[in-house]
Amino acid sequence: MSLEEDVDELSSNYGDVTLNELQSTADPKAGKWREAVEGKEWTDVSDLVEELAGSEVLIRGRVHTYRQVFMILRQSGSTVQCVAKQSEETNVSVNMLKYLKQLPCESFVDVIGLVVLPKDPIKGATQQVEIHMRKVYCVNKALTKLPLSVEDAARSEEEIEKSFQPKKPGGKAKPFSRVNQDTRLNHRVLDIRTPANQAIFRIQCGVENFFREKLLSKDFVNIHTPKLMAGSSEGGSAVFRLEYKGQSACLAQSPQLHKQMAICGDLRRVFEIGPVFRAEDSFTHRHLCEFVGLDVEMEIQKHYSEIMDLVDELFVFIFTSLNEKCKKELEAVGKQYPFEPLKFLEKTLRLTFEEGIQMLKEAGVEVDPLGDLNTESERKLGQLVLEKYNTEFYILHRYPAAVRPFYTMPCADNPLYSNSFDVFIRGEEIISGAQRVHIPEVLEKRAGECGIDVKTISTYIDSFRYGAPPHGGFGVGLERVVMLFCALNNIRKTSLFPRDPQRLTP
Repeated sequence: MSLEEDVDELSSNYGDVTLNELQSTADPKAGKWREAVEGKEWTDVSDLVEELAGSEVLIRGRVHTYRQVFMILRQSGSTVQCVAKQSEETNVSVNMLKYLKQLPCESFVDVIGLVVLPKDPIKGATQQVEIHMRKVYCVNKALTKLPLSVEDAARSEEEIEKSFQPKKPGGKAKPFSRVNQDTRLNHRVLDIRTPANQAIFRIQCGVENFFREKLLSKDFVNIHTPKLMAGSSEGGSAVFRLEYKGQSACLAQSPQLHKQMAICGDLRRVFEIGPVFRAEDSFTHRHLCEFVGLDVEMEIQKHYSEIMDLVDELFVFIFTSLNEKCKKELEAVGKQYPFEPLKFLEKTLRLTFEEGIQMLKEAGVEVDPLGDLNTESERKLGQLVLEKYNTEFYILHRYPAAVRPFYTMPCADNPLYSNSFDVFIRGEEIISGAQRVHIPEVLEKRAGECGIDVKTISTYIDSFRYGAPPHGGFGVGLERVVMLFCALNNIRKTSLFPRDPQRLTP
């Protein structure tokens, strides 16, 4: 009997998994899939290496592509080539090939097959072994027509541009599709599946973990502050207001007030990782209405330089750890979005604001010596610093008091300046920090000057009336750190489900 005719005997080697089997049944004979996987352990696609050649494995992944008898199976950012060879030895029938051909891309499948080391290197997959399929079962089918192709979404700009160039006779005629940002964000679940995006959010997780690891090693306490506030924490109009049980309230613009209150509560050194809300109508590449804040507050013994010392040690540790422990992820990002590794010094460069202004003036850029730097000035200064000091990560401190929040401590030698700093990566600001005013009378005066109703922050100001140590801290935007470390062009690439002035879904 031929393989074409032997439908009944070989049909147990492929097919859709039934609902009954998927309902966590304990019956090992509930169906052909349940029987096939009984007693077997799943192997991660990333673990498919040469040492496994000759062994049978059970793997699960998404159908990335299927062409002729080659199916690329994808699991997170790893891919493996699966081959369906029709023969009596493998029990792959014509009907199984037909079944494979009709499986939509992005469907979840389980494959049982033999690990084989091919003669030639595999170019279309991350793993350098291939699986000769013996059995395949569809755990869940995707739509036949998807809003975007993950294969298209994973292409680099260079690949896309090359596909538009004139082809040689017999070459590929149709250029690759470019997936625009709105399409990606509208269907973010599909977009997240690209190898670069899988890597981006693992790198983001790494930044958060290294941040926490270093601070915990220095006796910091991880705290959680409220996100519902009676008044704004930063001043200004960029606040989301809401009704709260008959009272006026707003979403926290930062954990600033409460992390300072934690210091007054004798926790001494605290940090928080949590959501921050800003109601700014900013449509730039680096602003979001909701982002993840990495916030730190600490007692100061003598000088606000102690805070900058921490920033120096903390971020050199984070960058070094990313380079050492996230090599595979950084390579995956670079494959789609090529970038040069971040240049940073073992001891972070510090410049005063006045020194930065002078560098800009010498380069022919006129800026207000007591005003804030705009985006163009920041980028220009970053370029000048890179040329002079060979670093893309530096600290600029002693900012003009007029451009800092009401709770920033003025400089002792000149009240026009403040004990504050910003930190830059590749010419863009990622950190703002300062010594805080812990004297109630000065705080009330500064709050009034900044247009803040003192009554709405009375509990905050009162916390300093009970005795408060000199202290300071800083805030970092997690998405912005990842964006700039990987030299990406838009912060929406590093926000899992971004929220900006025009986007509230998905």
